[in-house]
Amino acid sequence: MAKLQVGDTAPDFETVSDTGETVKLSDYRGRRVVLYFYPKDDTPGCTTQACNFRDGYADIQAHNAVVLGVSPDGVESHRKFKSKFSLPFPLLADEDHAIAEAYGVWAEKTNYGKKYMGIVRSHFVIDEAGKIAGVRYDVKADKSLSEAMEALTA
Repeated sequence: MAKLQVGDTAPDFETVSDTGETVKLSDYRGRRVVLYFYPKDDTPGCTTQACNFRDGYADIQAHNAVVLGVSPDGVESHRKFKSKFSLPFPLLADEDHAIAEAYGVWAEKTNYGKKYMGIVRSHFVIDEAGKIAGVRYDVKADKSLSEAMEALTA
């Protein structure tokens, strides 16, 4: 898994959001983007991470930034998760994990001795020109917002 670093160009992508609309990263040029990856909708850690971004969303917007959440779940799952927790930002479907692979967050994981492929909880702060301004792989769910904010305010 090739890891991206600060200064790298963020890989562009095109996918579908929870509303069924097509979303491309390049659509956000001129704004900063907090792109975060999480394993699964409506699970404890992923809910913590999403709700923290929800609660800090006004601060993020004050820094000319948007939030995009990405997981391998489909549109309907995202729609329910977003509605249940009143998330004010798009959730993006990555069912073939192509976006996760491009960002180096699709990796072998182990849970209770069982090995499987899945999302490594991570976030990327992307600047107005599409360059990575902050990156954190294997971030703790409850630290993702504060660490992303550090990159936004640096």
